[in-house]
Amino acid sequence: MEMSPFFIKAIQLLLSLSLLIVLHEFGHYIPAKIFKTRVEKFFLFFDVKFALFKKKIGETVYGIGWLPLGGYVKISGMIDESMDKEQMAQEPKEWEFRSKPAWQRLIIMVGGVVVNIVLGFLIYMMVLFVWGSGYTGPEQMPDGLYVAEEFEQYGFQNGDQILQVNGKDYENSLAINRDLMLRDVNTITVLHSDGTKETLSIPEDIGDTLWQSGLTTPIQPLVTVTLDSIGKNTKADKAGFLVGDNLTSINGEKVTSFNEFKRKRANLETNEFTVGVIRNGATQTLNLIAEKDENLGLSAKQNVSIETKQYTLGQSITEGFSYGYDTLRDYVAQFKYVFTAKGATQVGGFGAIGNLFPDAWNWQAFWMTTALISIILAFMNILPIPALDGGHVMFLLYEIISGRKPGDKFMEYAQMVGFFLLIALVAYFKPSFFSSNSTNFAESGT
Repeated sequence: MEMSPFFIKAIQLLLSLSLLIVLHEFGHYIPAKIFKTRVEKFFLFFDVKFALFKKKIGETVYGIGWLPLGGYVKISGMIDESMDKEQMAQEPKEWEFRSKPAWQRLIIMVGGVVVNIVLGFLIYMMVLFVWGSGYTGPEQMPDGLYVAEEFEQYGFQNGDQILQVNGKDYENSLAINRDLMLRDVNTITVLHSDGTKETLSIPEDIGDTLWQSGLTTPIQPLVTVTLDSIGKNTKADKAGFLVGDNLTSINGEKVTSFNEFKRKRANLETNEFTVGVIRNGATQTLNLIAEKDENLGLSAKQNVSIETKQYTLGQSITEGFSYGYDTLRDYVAQFKYVFTAKGATQVGGFGAIGNLFPDAWNWQAFWMTTALISIILAFMNILPIPALDGGHVMFLLYEIISGRKPGDKFMEYAQMVGFFLLIALVAYFKPSFFSSNSTNFAESGT
């Protein structure tokens, strides 16, 4: 029995998070042990009311909870998610977190974030060494690119090939949408289909413009008009479309690419329309009735291929570090869109994280996504929110600078407020632009 894509994604997400959470908590556990701080519990997942498994070894209870929303280490004498007020009301013991010097507590708290950052970078290095990196340049995309109608005002034309960005040779054309949204793109040098080269100026606020218009992928691989598959029992199948048909028009309007066909179909004001095709040299007209967002079952041919660039061990280390740095920078950059009126209406959450994984099992994609999530967890955890590691770091820095500890009661209230902020942050998680870190083709079906 073939497993559904949903369960494949769910298994990948669970495996990835389990690995990352355990290693994150080890980042707290190890320095706590080094500084002779008692660790009472070490759990994968939350053990609300009961645990699936637990075993006490020495002074620490190790276990697996039933609620797969994270994990934790419970360190003695620390205001954390356990909200153990009884322990905090007692006199501090020498083995407790609160009895340790501020610098030791600081190292314990940043340990998890450091592990996630280092792990993300190491995974990228490993992936590049084992599998290399895929790229699609002009030679791998002979038909060039399709440009959204709204983007033509900047001088782009259908069939363009990207040669340079900001005056530097551009290797992977499929990453251009990500770069337009998240990086400073000032100029793009293109080769038009007529053989002329042109350097186009890009507005400084292009990312904001695209985001507000909802056009976050204005440039895509150009898809031909030649149909390469027809879904069985779909509207297209019942209407008489055949593999090898060349699309020529929709409702009498000429189309020169499948991208243009999809755009013009989306702009139709009626659910009834005609499609012109050339079949064996003869022109035919086929009739269709379908809702705007209904899948017709049509798929067209793409003349796009992926080249693989291999790396030596030394190259994979330097390139993996650069890749990890760029990923972290891009993730931070995307928050300027998340915290807008438009962004606040688009809920992400764990479903959005799960959708980062492919429908079919692929170890390269699994590890690339795991590295991305590791870096995301590092960034989220270092935010100055009381329920997160960054919140504890913020209060410790205050203590180091001022020489005064925040009161336990204040820390308790801060922890509760921070917990609700954390839930909101997870709910609005948006990995929107990170599919462009891997090579993705434009959708060739409708």
